[in-house]
Amino acid sequence: MSPTYVRARAALAAAALTASGLTLAVSPANAAVIAACPTTISGGASVPFRTVEAECSATNGTLVGPDHTQGTVASEASGRQGIRIGQGQYVEFVLPAAANSINVRYNLPNGSNGRLSVYVNGTKLSAGLPVTTRYTYVDTGWITGSKTHHFFDDSRLLFGQNAAAGARVRVQADGGDVGQATIDLADFEQVSGPGTQPANSLSVTEYGATPNDTSDDAQAFRNAIAAARSQNREVWIPPGRFDIRSALQIDQTTVRGAGQWHTALYGNNIFNNGSAQGNIRLYNFAVFGDVTERVDNNPDNAFHGAIGTGSVVSGLWIQNTKCGLWIMNGPSNNVTVENNRIMSTQADGLNFDSVATNSTVRNNYFRSNGDDGIAFWSNGGADSGNTIANNTVIQPNLANGIALYGGSNNTVTGNLVQDTNALGGGIHVGNRFNSSPLSGTTTLSNNATLRAGALDPNWQFGVGALWIDARDSAINAQIRITGLRAVQSPYAAIHFIDGNGQGKAIQGVTIDGATIQGVGTFVVQSQTQGTVGISNLTASGVGVTGTYNCPYPTNIPRMTFTGSGNSGWTGTWPNCATWPPPNSGPPQPPGPGSNVALGKSITASGSQGGFPAGNANDGNANSYWESTNNAFPQTLTVDLGAATAVNRVTLKLPPSSAWGTRTQTLTIQGSSDGGSYGTIVASRGYTFDPASGNTASVSFGTTTQRFVRLHITANTGWPAGQVSEFEVAAA
Repeated sequence: MSPTYVRARAALAAAALTASGLTLAVSPANAAVIAACPTTISGGASVPFRTVEAECSATNGTLVGPDHTQGTVASEASGRQGIRIGQGQYVEFVLPAAANSINVRYNLPNGSNGRLSVYVNGTKLSAGLPVTTRYTYVDTGWITGSKTHHFFDDSRLLFGQNAAAGARVRVQADGGDVGQATIDLADFEQVSGPGTQPANSLSVTEYGATPNDTSDDAQAFRNAIAAARSQNREVWIPPGRFDIRSALQIDQTTVRGAGQWHTALYGNNIFNNGSAQGNIRLYNFAVFGDVTERVDNNPDNAFHGAIGTGSVVSGLWIQNTKCGLWIMNGPSNNVTVENNRIMSTQADGLNFDSVATNSTVRNNYFRSNGDDGIAFWSNGGADSGNTIANNTVIQPNLANGIALYGGSNNTVTGNLVQDTNALGGGIHVGNRFNSSPLSGTTTLSNNATLRAGALDPNWQFGVGALWIDARDSAINAQIRITGLRAVQSPYAAIHFIDGNGQGKAIQGVTIDGATIQGVGTFVVQSQTQGTVGISNLTASGVGVTGTYNCPYPTNIPRMTFTGSGNSGWTGTWPNCATWPPPNSGPPQPPGPGSNVALGKSITASGSQGGFPAGNANDGNANSYWESTNNAFPQTLTVDLGAATAVNRVTLKLPPSSAWGTRTQTLTIQGSSDGGSYGTIVASRGYTFDPASGNTASVSFGTTTQRFVRLHITANTGWPAGQVSEFEVAAA
């Protein structure tokens, strides 16, 4: 990397910070910002911390990424890139706001353990960050298509002092520390002091729990919970670490800690309910598990089982369990899950595996979950009337950010899903996993995705940032999608599929007011049949073309798209037998001689059954359009999508020798608006001879047109217009 390039990147980053009202601290001469900060967008949860990416901080380390390839460290990083440091190397963050704590998302080479040193304004803290690979490099061989994954973990530390905005916080590999680490990001927070014991509460220490020792506190907690319930009082957990080595049952009881930075429960399965009436309230503590592999039959979750009616889970920090919350064993009603941090789990962050009704999941932050971030699974009955609102989900590394599996009248609104990986997409709605099929109206409003969607390793094609799957059964419910914003999707932005490859239809979906900004392949990708309404969707930076509409199996009808007011995306991928590679940037202007009609919207005044207009620009010379027979004149019109300079038209018929020589008489016309047409080439006869490939071509002076039309008045070989390929060349 040249010094000029480094200085330019550093200047860009400094300019960005200055524009935000911040100052980039000056670091030693051998440090520089070596990458542009990844794109960020608004939306999702309101959190008490500020995140700073390593790659846009000062460092003498090495940039890793960007990369979207499954199974690489960079692919699981926020922004798909991080900074690798070795002995004596560091990442130096500039605080965007006052803070007294750091939480670092890091990766180590497999088998490494130790610490990383932390400096605040040049002074080394006595306590470092403990780091380990104990909870990473996970293998789930029973999940088809999975590879070793879950490369990052989190480690947190209180500074013991307050650092002002603009302070320099360095994470460094000193002598005696781990030999190498990849730093993804750091969260900085001004942590308030511990809460105090509320009135009318019973402390677990009154029942024998002792903080910060090696004893098992489970029985003391059990006794405190029983006493609090019988006396209609709360359970209080003071500051400190408490070890819970066997699961607790809880019902109709409140448990409150001194804060998620102050009270920590250590155990793989803290709460486990076979049944519960409800009114369970869990507030303000952390749960740290020791789950080193995913075993789906083990209830290694911070909360597992029944939660009942009217329960609340709020202000928890959950890390290194299998799942954060797995709610099952009976119906759940009017449950609130809010203001939690659920990170580095081996499987789901939160899953309502039950009949959940009228419940709310709001303002939670999920990161590095080993399956879905948030899932409502209508298992045994319909989840209904639930709301998933204003949550952030970052880097689920083996499934979706947010998923609705079946259900009725559920709402997903105001969420942000970012940097998803293999075997899933961003936001997902589907009839899957034997769920109660979708019914009523599912509402998805004002959600945002950033770098969401992935190459599915089983299908070997891209899954969309938003995708809908009729895998178990056809979808014939109302799905209303408004205000979607999809930014830098590596593959498709919006995706429809029957994941079982049987072509089950998707009906009742309407999309209105979506904004697509940068997409690797298609704005819309459909691989099944049905009817979808799309209106007022604006797109920019389209990687391949506007639409992929190739149903599987191939003998079923293509998806029908209705709607109006769309802009910035035109054309349909012409060859369903191949997949294009994603293009990370906006499409380039067509080069001279390129066929600008390929895959674009095409219409005809009439078609003979089985030979539609779309056959005339699909890139396949063996398929063809045939107009209504015995009804000259006929027209065939292609919309180039934008005004384009053109200078040649080439027409083809199938190259088979079964097609005898014929002459078609036609005029080539052009239009800027699709209403008024002028003559480009006057009427004349074009001869198609199988001996010379059944091709006719005509060049003309360069003209700028959006619509190009063939006006056909005669055919010596058949009483209809016939074209297998209608090519228009860019000038």
